Amino acid sequence: MEIPDELLCVFSAQIEERNGAYHLTLPERELDNGVLDDDETYRVALLGSGSEPTKTPTATTNPQESTPEPTESQQHTSPPVEVGDRRTVEIEGIGEKGDGIARVERGYVIIVPDTEKRDRVTIEITKVSENVAFSEVVERKQYYE
Repeated sequence: MEIPDELLCVFSAQIEERNGAYHLTLPERELDNGVLDDDETYRVALLGSGSEPTKTPTATTNPQESTPEPTESQQHTSPPVEVGDRRTVEIEGIGEKGDGIARVERGYVIIVPDTEKRDRVTIEITKVSENVAFSEVVERKQYYE
């Protein structure tokens, strides 16, 4: 999937039904950070979670039973990186606060401080959340390496 450079924010939300209409709640932090304005119109993309909705179990489960391996679609619901991972990435854009933005599998965003657009760097992941990861530069690469 290609993610355009105009991407302003990424967050997860549930769609709620109210009085015959469906609503998506925008996290307050997106307005507080100055990325979005409450009087503007924006395009919204919806991505599926890649898994079936969770159902409440009807029977007690035995904790001694082994946990089955996640299916391929379930594996895609977790971030594609972990703390301590190292990756070589290209900085695709610059965020509102001046940090570099790189994208990896499924368009997952990694924030890379002290970089410029088109820099090629090896990074180490320092923090991971559902929608975005943060990193530090370990090594700067020549563009054609």
